[in-house]
Amino acid sequence: MLDSMRNLRSPAARQRARSHVVRAGAASGDRVRLTVYDLLTGTFYTPRTFFYRTTLDAGALRDSLARTLVHYPLLTGRLERDRDGGLSVRCNDAGAVFTEVDADEPMPDYGLGRSARPELRRYLHEVNPFLVVGRDAPLLTVKVTRMRGGGSVLGVAINHCVVDATSHLAFLRHWSAEHRGLDHPLPCHDRGLLDALGARVEPGARERSEQYAVTRRREKWAFIARVNAGAARMRTLTLRFPAEEVGAIKEAAAAGLAGTGRWVSTSDAFTAHLWKVLAELRARPGESRESLGLIVGVRAALGSALPEHYWGNAVTNSRPALTAAELRSAPLGAVAETVRAAVAGVTEQRVRDEIGFLDAQRAAGRSRRVLSRMSLEAFDSAVALNNVGKLPVYGVEFGGGRPFWYEFPASPVPWTVLITPTPAEDDSRDVRLSLPRDQARVLGEPGWQRRLHAHAYAYADADRPR
Repeated sequence: MLDSMRNLRSPAARQRARSHVVRAGAASGDRVRLTVYDLLTGTFYTPRTFFYRTTLDAGALRDSLARTLVHYPLLTGRLERDRDGGLSVRCNDAGAVFTEVDADEPMPDYGLGRSARPELRRYLHEVNPFLVVGRDAPLLTVKVTRMRGGGSVLGVAINHCVVDATSHLAFLRHWSAEHRGLDHPLPCHDRGLLDALGARVEPGARERSEQYAVTRRREKWAFIARVNAGAARMRTLTLRFPAEEVGAIKEAAAAGLAGTGRWVSTSDAFTAHLWKVLAELRARPGESRESLGLIVGVRAALGSALPEHYWGNAVTNSRPALTAAELRSAPLGAVAETVRAAVAGVTEQRVRDEIGFLDAQRAAGRSRRVLSRMSLEAFDSAVALNNVGKLPVYGVEFGGGRPFWYEFPASPVPWTVLITPTPAEDDSRDVRLSLPRDQARVLGEPGWQRRLHAHAYAYADADRPR
């Protein structure tokens, strides 16, 4: 069901914008209580922007979106506050916002050589994240910008409290399949399954967590203020690591473990390489603690305890640490082993214990004061890393071809690493580094580029005829 509306918020309203409310056409009226992992994200939106060479048919996209939303009642619902400070979604089919814009300029040549980040806001329909709960604010917004001469930009923003990166992409792929008349697995919305896992925990787990802390209100708002104040001094670099280079990094790590019977993955080795280079760039005193905040999905750890197509937030973090001197001097394979141990440490029991702790904080009315220790270390000892390199983001297509570029907003938090696939969707990786401006400038210097891509030089030397 589609209703027209006037767009008052879009920055591109001057460019012949038209907005609609897209509804599934049925409302259960159910109130779905969000999980303790959902509550950790706050009510900020997580946007994705896709760039296509072809012109998308906005009318057909609205129709297929409405059909897809039948299976996602939370996305057309509205957020409400629970008595204990938690959040629920009222599945009232109030609708998602779909905006169309005809731009006056041609499609820019976005990609590795030209970032779309400075212009992302014009491709998104924005909602104030602080004015969502208890209001008629959409949890899903879609914006289609048709460029002069052909090509389109698809901007999709979903409130983070209902999706993580995996679920965000699952929805987009479902919409893509529906648009093209293809089958797609149906999502599981039973959030009670996840929270129920916290009923069986180790002694003391409900009182303390190694990954999460209950802050004072002043401490939480001071952290948010510090992030906002420093955002203007941040710079995000996008760096390409071809498949051969990624493979060479894995081989170098494996060579250091030869004969030990121990194993690390390509992701472990690549993560270890980036962590080591950033530790050298940070140049902190040797005795300083260097931690790595790894975003880790819990679906694999939970196995059959959580349905395969569970839809919602299902991520935690792990924080391996070394001294700065150890990290800088240790062989790549040894650091990769540290990463592997941290990922393997996210077990079913650890997840159950975390859920128990977070549920206890919600029951005590403290859930809004819970922050990850990884976040609290962001301005001190932590490098935060999220590897979504295996998510098929370039598979979101609507019958006119795959996107030629995909963009994610820059992180305002310093020392943040996002690893994504490349348009080729092979084993190459694009790495988005959000760094303080001065360190970003230094990393661009030839010597540091050679250090960052040291294994590319080694691979090229090994492949050169002699």
